Amino acid sequence: MLGILSNRTYRHLFAAQVVALVGTGLATVALGLLAWELAGGDAGQVLGTALAIKMVAYVTLSPVAQAFADRVPRRTFLVVLNLVRAGVALALPFVTEVWQIYGLIFLLQAASAGFTPAFQATIPDVLPDEEDYTKALALSRLAYDLESLLSPILAAALLTVVSFPVLFGGTVIGFVASAALVLSVTLPWPKPAEKRDVLTRITRGSRIYLATLRLRALLALSFSVAAAGAMVIVNTVVLVRQDLGLTDEALALTLAAFGAGSMVAAFGLPRLLETHSDRRVMLAGTAGMTLALCLLGIASAIWGVRWSWLLTAWFLVGAGYSATITPSGRLLRRSGHAEDRPALFAAQFALSHACFLITYPLAGWLQAAHGSVTAMLTLAALSVIGLMAALALWPRRDPVEIPHTHDDLPADHPHIAEGARHSHAYVIDDLHPRWPADREIARGV
Repeated sequence: MLGILSNRTYRHLFAAQVVALVGTGLATVALGLLAWELAGGDAGQVLGTALAIKMVAYVTLSPVAQAFADRVPRRTFLVVLNLVRAGVALALPFVTEVWQIYGLIFLLQAASAGFTPAFQATIPDVLPDEEDYTKALALSRLAYDLESLLSPILAAALLTVVSFPVLFGGTVIGFVASAALVLSVTLPWPKPAEKRDVLTRITRGSRIYLATLRLRALLALSFSVAAAGAMVIVNTVVLVRQDLGLTDEALALTLAAFGAGSMVAAFGLPRLLETHSDRRVMLAGTAGMTLALCLLGIASAIWGVRWSWLLTAWFLVGAGYSATITPSGRLLRRSGHAEDRPALFAAQFALSHACFLITYPLAGWLQAAHGSVTAMLTLAALSVIGLMAALALWPRRDPVEIPHTHDDLPADHPHIAEGARHSHAYVIDDLHPRWPADREIARGV
């Protein structure tokens, strides 16, 4: 897996991702302490609102940012957004009112809504070989998991010698270093997209996404991931501290079990995807994640919550989570022309975070109003619904090339110069506005 780091451009981009993630992790810890300083016992409400603002920014602004991203060089776009994030982080230690936190968080996440999909869409152009790209996806997943484990430890170590506002300085350094690393390489120019009006550019990614069967299934799986992930992210602290009466150290270990499961799956995915289809791996990952949450809920309803069960379940949920979301980049790469990739990645970014915008508050409300077991079983049921929808939407036969005809094109159209009935890698575009029905694929129409 590490062999792809021999590619200088990718190596610098991966390092840019890692240092930005570390900076973000430090900011997460510092933001919690800042909320406590300003709001005291209402800090949880402040952070919950900040999280909602983050999701709203992701859902609404990501497609808009990508609609205009091709107006500037890709490297310039990424560097500027990193510097915007650094500027916001630099301002955070100086806030004195809660509303200022909300405003700055919106600016920070608005920049991230533009940066992250554009960054993700760059990697397939840097690593055109599918095997290399698969390894890059797994390495990226490992980076996220390691950040979630190591950033709190680094923050705790720093807080023994400095006050928490200094952590925001680490965030600034992370984003500036990320910008410098992106600036140090030459990025491939994406194929210019056809000139379109603003509304069409904003909605094009979502329209291609929702017209592609495998991507509809990906959205259903994203909902399953959001349901199970919300139980872990939102409610682990209540399960460990309130239901089990354990310590902060136990909380850290419980969250680490989730991260460990995700990392183990990420290590194994490149080899697994060599012999099994994306469909089989992703559906199996979702099924395992959902089953683990179901069994934990049922066992907890009968015998009460037990820590050993929680650790095991969170490890399995983490493994299924990684197996489901890590290959998603392969589906996006396969489902659009190079010029449409940024729009597709932005659509996935926005739609998947829309799922979390639903499940995050639902997980918190269910836990508070009806307890842990009800929250587990309800979110597990939602995960099952997402899995069933994906099974129905994603056909077993999902070839890259599909023989088809164009009854709507004139006989002298260049696209059918080699014959009215032809075959090529089928993606949704201006000439192919809908996905063929299963019966059409089966008979090669």
